[in-house]
Amino acid sequence: MTSIHHRQARQRWFAALGASAVVLAGTLVATALTGPAAYAATTAGCGKAPTLRTGTYTIQSGGQSRSFNLRVPDGYSNSRPYRLIFAYHWRGGTMNDVSSGGSSGTTWSYYGMQQQSDNSAVLVAPQGLGNGWANSGGADVTFTDDMIRMIETDLCVDTTQRFAMGFSYGGGMSYALACARAAVFRAVVVYSGAQLSGCGGGGQPIAYFGIHGISDNVLNISQGRSLRDAFLRNNGCAQQNAPEPSVGSGRHITTTYSCRSGYPVQWAAFDGGHGPAPVDNCSGCEDGARTWTKAEAWRFLSQFGSSSPPSSAPPSSPTPGQSNVLLVAQQSGRCADVPNSSTANGAQPQLWDCHGGTNQRWTYTANRQLTVYGNKCLDANANGTANGTAVIIWDCNGQANQQWVLNANGTVTGVQSGLCVDVSGAATANGSKLQLWSCHGGANQQWSTRS
Repeated sequence: MTSIHHRQARQRWFAALGASAVVLAGTLVATALTGPAAYAATTAGCGKAPTLRTGTYTIQSGGQSRSFNLRVPDGYSNSRPYRLIFAYHWRGGTMNDVSSGGSSGTTWSYYGMQQQSDNSAVLVAPQGLGNGWANSGGADVTFTDDMIRMIETDLCVDTTQRFAMGFSYGGGMSYALACARAAVFRAVVVYSGAQLSGCGGGGQPIAYFGIHGISDNVLNISQGRSLRDAFLRNNGCAQQNAPEPSVGSGRHITTTYSCRSGYPVQWAAFDGGHGPAPVDNCSGCEDGARTWTKAEAWRFLSQFGSSSPPSSAPPSSPTPGQSNVLLVAQQSGRCADVPNSSTANGAQPQLWDCHGGTNQRWTYTANRQLTVYGNKCLDANANGTANGTAVIIWDCNGQANQQWVLNANGTVTGVQSGLCVDVSGAATANGSKLQLWSCHGGANQQWSTRS
């Protein structure tokens, strides 16, 4: 990336937001955690009186003085292991831009993480050499290692809950960590990134979320897709369509891939350019207070429990041919049922006590269709790809909105949308309707088959 492109992008960004930074955060907040016993792995700082406080620190790394801003959660307790989140600035940006939140203030600090994590995370904004992340000879990866060592010696951290994210050059640095430190970090979020900081290693799985504008004229969206595709391969993800919005639509589309358990991949394409904080239906807007990316990124990070991801090999693709079986919802123990044994197009399946009737008997075909009555297919209503789209039955037509993936973790995902078959409102009563929703691993999205 040329310096003039970064300078122009930075000027546009500063004009819109003053001096703000990258994006994150969201809506799915993890259950409060109470003590080290609940965690897979904790650090030497647990149970120890801390010496680190919120502020700026300088350390020696690779023979150079390197700095970072640290934020320790309000009400910090040395008996509670916290998430550890690294937030890398863009080219020409600084650690202060990231930690201050610029004109958006605390709603934007640490890419929105200060607000959204609600004191559940230790936050770090490192400073790049020359305000960038060239990572020459792995220097910035080593710097990250050194920061982790210093912080975890003093503070109580859950070592299965380390995350990295960044915008533009900072996205490239986050990608470099996904390649080189997949066993150290649980997940990364890359905003409008490209391979700018190298990719040492790059063959191990790690949870990955990429966000990119379809009209990015600094780092073309094809570069973001390339980063995503590397981890689709590493994470054993099934091939599926990732729809992207059209120019002028003013919207974004997020795709959740069906991947190896514990290693999800998400991709969000938006109608916009080179920026981390787009706002739907607001052309050219960059606003850390209003952007949709905060909710989506935080939801992605906060889905991970306090345990290490599975170490088993990626599961093979589901074997077609399961016939005449019941689809049983894990949460309720009730079956996917066509109401009143209807055969009409548009009938919306529901939960009902399992009785084994023909309206509860499903077959998974070689074409990845789920059929009932032999000629009706489970279908995403009107080719919908949004949360809340009704799951219905319709004459089988072979289209992608009638194709499904049965995953090893019990979820059923739509090939077209990447969303999960979900019981609306996490309800368990007879008559609860089925819909599509972003995959989150909840019991209302998990199914098993029964003869």
